[in-house]
Amino acid sequence: MGRTISEKILAAHSGRQEVQAGEFVEASVDMVLANDITAPIAIREFGRIGVDRVFDPAKVSLVCDHFTPNKDINSAQQCKLVREFARGQDIPNFYDVGRVGIEHALLPEQGLVLPGEVVVGADSHTCTYGALGAFATGMGSTDIAVAMATGRIWMRVPESMLVVIEGELQPWVGGKDLILHTIGDVGVDGALYRAMEFRGSAIESLSMDGRLTMANMAIEAGGKAGMFAVDQTTVDYVKGRTQRPCMVYASDPDAVYVDVKHYRAQDIPLTVSRPHLPSNTAPAAELSSVAIDQAVIGSCTNGRIEDIRVAAELMRGRKVHPYVRCIVIPATQDIYLQSVREGLVEALVEAGAVVSTPTCGPCLGGHMGILAEGEKCVSTTNRNFVGRMGARTSEVYLAGPAVAAASAVLGRIGIPQEL
Repeated sequence: MGRTISEKILAAHSGRQEVQAGEFVEASVDMVLANDITAPIAIREFGRIGVDRVFDPAKVSLVCDHFTPNKDINSAQQCKLVREFARGQDIPNFYDVGRVGIEHALLPEQGLVLPGEVVVGADSHTCTYGALGAFATGMGSTDIAVAMATGRIWMRVPESMLVVIEGELQPWVGGKDLILHTIGDVGVDGALYRAMEFRGSAIESLSMDGRLTMANMAIEAGGKAGMFAVDQTTVDYVKGRTQRPCMVYASDPDAVYVDVKHYRAQDIPLTVSRPHLPSNTAPAAELSSVAIDQAVIGSCTNGRIEDIRVAAELMRGRKVHPYVRCIVIPATQDIYLQSVREGLVEALVEAGAVVSTPTCGPCLGGHMGILAEGEKCVSTTNRNFVGRMGARTSEVYLAGPAVAAASAVLGRIGIPQEL
């Protein structure tokens, strides 16, 4: 019986020839991640374990990205604790203001995650790195403390489900629309504790930015991981970012999947998730009656250079609607700098948008874009739960950068063809 990419990676990291879904394994990890919200909890638990040093400083990444630049005294204290721990443990992969980026955009960009690796993070969107052919998943801060101390994790091998998307994408449709459409079909628990594996000609045509977006949101369907095969696109992305060797794994032709979903790319429109679940989807073109107060383009889902280019292309020479606040957040310093060099920031600012330093900020209702009572926002972020971006009566509509940019100009949910 064949094995999936997830089973092969977990077997290799458990010292086993093979593992199968449902087994419990003790696996070694290649990278342990935490941020300024989750790291302080992990650090305190680490202190209770009774060890003095992390298992390998080079295999721990600490990223202060959620409430930075610090919005208040409490957030400053959180980052101070993380900063002091990183310094005391000689952790080279510590990222603070000026070097920081949103963690799930930053680690792939810096070559800290490679195909075939096991990555765990104290953040549910750690599944992003499956786009590179790594097995990556989120865990609680206590588990991350143990991983920092031992370099190992204990987990159940997930079942795998296969999502096949064939055909040619419609204009402006990207990875965000594909994953929202999928979540709308399977539901927020349709992939519960499963590794979602994405395949098909439409997937193969996606850039790495689009793949990272899709893998990021596997958790919104309940997924344990979001997996992509390694191909030339992956190799080209990884090349030059690191000299570390990697192992490439691929699912066998006769691998077993608990479920298989087939979609035609040409049938997938620009898609929006309405409040208050990512699965509450509808074609963007059907929501033109929804007036908005704010548009956010950024986050670990859609703050990459491809997303900023789409927004700038649609907003260049146009103006943000006078009743709309448009906030654009490049996900890393490198993306910000590239946006400046390409003239994207100029186009966005001239249109009336504000361009922020890299931060998670408004995505989790942190800062720099909090919604007031009753306000509506179109956002390229990944969650739209009640109160996610501010007041409990506010509403968040999830979309890709094309819909978010068009909506910012139109003052309502709209699509590029209306501009």
